[in-house]
Amino acid sequence: MTTYDPQNIFAKILRGEIPCHKVFEDDIVLVMMDIFPQSRGHVLVIPKAASRNLLDAAPDALAKIAPYLPRLARAVSAATGADGLRLVQYNEASAGQSVFHLHFHLIPVYVGVELGRHGGGKADDAELKALAGEIAARLAA
Repeated sequence: MTTYDPQNIFAKILRGEIPCHKVFEDDIVLVMMDIFPQSRGHVLVIPKAASRNLLDAAPDALAKIAPYLPRLARAVSAATGADGLRLVQYNEASAGQSVFHLHFHLIPVYVGVELGRHGGGKADDAELKALAGEIAARLAA
């Protein structure tokens, strides 16, 4: 198995070297908008503990992330009005992983609207900023 590269883009975002459209952050996790979303409101949940993916993640780090997912899913659903929500996590390039830092995708699903391709077109920054604010407000409520 390949070792964790601390120069991956999510590690740089976590260190504040690259900006993002932040929804929420604490000492365990960073939640941000996916700039290449599969649908409107697609967010990434990024643990701060360093691991490439689920295959090398420490069990205690995973246990700390799990409680965030339902709360975030409800906030994304409420802010976007989505009809459903997918939770996705990729492990290694052959499975579709493109950034080698463990992360989870919360992808809103809308009836009659096909999901975009994983890593497809870049979203509008103003829309991402607005959505980040809407989701953050739902989390704070």
